[in-house]
Amino acid sequence: MGWIFIIIFLVYFTPTFVAYHRRKRNSGAIFALNLFLGWTLLGWVISLVWALTKDEILVQNVKS
Repeated sequence: MGWIFIIIFLVYFTPTFVAYHRRKRNSGAIFALNLFLGWTLLGWVISLVWALTKDEILVQNVKS
């Protein structure tokens, strides 16, 4: 019976695990979204898509 809860936990927090594995800049925000709205299918899908998107690389122009 306990293994069912482990599987549910792993599936529920998949977006968070993906975000930490990909070293996302906003992994804490993805975790919060997943924690509070992951129980809705929409919140879970949004957090997964956010975890799978690439972080934008910001380039600063330095003038001498």
